[in-house]
Order: sequence, then structure tokens, then C-alpha cells
Amino acid sequence: MFIMFRFLCRTTRKVIAEGDRDRDLALNLTTTQLGFSQNKIFPLRFLSSSSHVGKRALKTEQSEQEESLTLSYLINSCGLSLKCAVSASKLIQLKNTERADSVLRFLSDHGFIETQISKVVKGCPRVISFDPEKTLSPKIEFFRSMGVSRDEVAEIIARTPPLLSRSLKNHLIPNYNFLKNVVIDDKKVVTVLKRMGRGLLQDLRSKNLGPNIALLKDIGVPHSGIIFLVTNTSSAARSKHSKFCRIVDKVKEMGFDPTQIVFVMAVGVISQLKESVWESKFEVYRRWGWSEDETRAAFRKHPYCMLISEEKITRGMDFLVNRMGWLSRDISKWPEGLFFSLEKRIAPRCFVIQHLLSKGLIREDISPTAYLKLTEGKFMDMYITRFHEKVPQLLDVYEGKIDFLDVNPEFQRSVK
Repeated sequence: MFIMFRFLCRTTRKVIAEGDRDRDLALNLTTTQLGFSQNKIFPLRFLSSSSHVGKRALKTEQSEQEESLTLSYLINSCGLSLKCAVSASKLIQLKNTERADSVLRFLSDHGFIETQISKVVKGCPRVISFDPEKTLSPKIEFFRSMGVSRDEVAEIIARTPPLLSRSLKNHLIPNYNFLKNVVIDDKKVVTVLKRMGRGLLQDLRSKNLGPNIALLKDIGVPHSGIIFLVTNTSSAARSKHSKFCRIVDKVKEMGFDPTQIVFVMAVGVISQLKESVWESKFEVYRRWGWSEDETRAAFRKHPYCMLISEEKITRGMDFLVNRMGWLSRDISKWPEGLFFSLEKRIAPRCFVIQHLLSKGLIREDISPTAYLKLTEGKFMDMYITRFHEKVPQLLDVYEGKIDFLDVNPEFQRSVK
């Protein structure tokens, strides 16, 4: 009888002849102070034999023990799943846990929580073999020196663990200097760092972002527009250069002016949308009565109207058209209104205005944009505090404590 035993690592496979003795190596490794797997010991069984399979020699007992130690440490001390630990163990082998323990302590001491440490080890297994003071500390201090908070450093590195393996002198500092020259402000640099993810592993000067920025400058996009694109839509700014050129040409053909901020907004939107999604948004607006020209005009006014979900568009249009009696084509002239929260802004303000209109306290030709655009404080001053004595229940209507239809039962009939 032959027993086929597949070791958890892909490269180890053994066939043991009948009569060979198997041996259990129980791993009762203590967990670190991080406490990933308290009371969860991961036992592994290893079979030893002097037999050979073809020309493949069996691993030595020492290498087996190192392999089992590594796998167990990744699971019990680093919090990796079995599958991730097997994958990571192909890149790192531990002879002992002294250095790895010091790395985990270092990360914990610098604000990394357990889940973030697991992500770091999963994304860059070799990190547990790094010298904390010589390799990790300078990089952590570099991020802190640009104004990144302790928690933000942990967030950025947990999102892109291979950053810890990149050269500080040849990669991290040049990338930072490049971004700083583009967006100027350190706070915006931090925003980009948090959003860019694995894009930070590239050489930003030569890989897409640099050439894309050069193109925008060549066609007259002001530096403020470039800052807006890089800060708010970094994925679009570092699109493959050939694709970015096509998008820029398309936006120019739509009639956008490169000197206006809506130009880079449109570039960002188009870079994110597949053609099928673009067409589906046209169909949604078409169902609410917008012509294709009206939808394109709305896009030119506020490109982000094509990023609103179908559900949000439908709910907003349904309320404004069917309940408030607005004309659909009028909404196309002010697509920004669809971005506002229906529950927190649009409905409460519309109900207050309708209540005031029913009392004859404000003029009937008031434009919806006039009150929906206002800040919270200005709206309160102009339409609630001002009329509080004449309409005591106005604040309750605004805060939803009183149903608008309870004080205006004729309103629902008036818009149908």
C-alpha cells in the first residue's frame, strides 16, 4: 500500500513505500504579543523517507522543519489564511523567529493593527526578514516627514505593502518629489498617496503619469486643472498613455475647453466608464424624457452626472418630476441637483418651500436652484428662522418630525 502525501507547499510531493515509518512533528509555537491565534495551534504532519521519486530527492529534515516553521508562523503569528500562508512561504523561509518577531513588534509599535499587519505580510512576505531599524524605520519616518499621520502611514502601506521593499533613495523619494512638483501641497500629496495604491510602485516620472501630464500642458490645461485630475482621479491621470491620448481627443471633440475645469472632469469620467455603462446612462436619462442632445449638454455642464447610479437618478427624478411637478428638461439644465441627497437635502427643502408657498409668504416664481444650492446655514436663515414666528411648525417639517402632507393635504393632488 502506498501513501501519497502532498505537502502544503507546491514544490514538495512525497510517495512513501509501504512499511516506511511516518512521524508527527507537532508545532506548538508560541504566538507573539499581537495575539493573532491564541489557543489556535496549527499542527502539521511530515513524512520522512529515504526513498526517491524518479530523480527528485527528498528535502532534508532541516529544510522540512524550516518550511513547517515558516508556514506555522505565517498562520499563527501573522494571521494569514492557510492558502495565503502557502503562497507566502514560497518567498520566505525562517530558520528561527527572532527577526520576524522584531518586525511584527516594530509594525505594532508604529500603529499597525492586526489586520493591517496581516495585509503587509501577505502583500510583501519578505518584510518579516527585513531589519526593522535599517530597512523599515527610514521609510516610516520618510512618510511621517511629509505630514502623513501615524494612522495614514499604516493605511497607505497596508494598501500597498511592496512599498516597504522599494528603495528609499531610488524610488520613494523621486516619486514624492515628482508628485510634490505636480500638486504642490503636501496635503494633496498625501491624498494622492492614499488613492493611488499600486500605482505608487511605478516610476511616476516616466510611466504614464509623466507623459500624460505633459500632454495636458501641451494642449493648454492650466496647472490647477492638472492638480484637480491627479488629486481627484489619479487612476485616470496615470492611464496607459495611448488610451489617455484617445480620451483627451474624445473630450476635445465633444466641445470641452481645455482651459476649463470641466475638461479634466470629463477626462476623469470617460476614463472610468466602459462604453456599455456610458450607453446605459443615456438610456436612463432618455426614459425620463431627456433627448440625446440634452443629456450631452448636461454632461458638458457637469460631467459627473454620468457617474450617478441608476437608482439615485431614478429616485431623484421621480421625486422632482412626479411629486414636485418639475419639468424634466429643466432638470437637464441643472444636473448638479441630482447629486444632492434626496432624504437629507432635496425633499426637506422642497417641503419647506412648498409650505411657505401655500402660506403665500414667498414668491411663486422662485427657482429650485436658488434654495437647493444654498449652504445649510443660509437656507436655515432665509427660509426657516425668518418665518419661524409665522409658521411655528416649519422646523418640524424640515426635520421630518411632521409629515409635509399632514399640513398640506392638497399638495399631492396639485401636482398630478
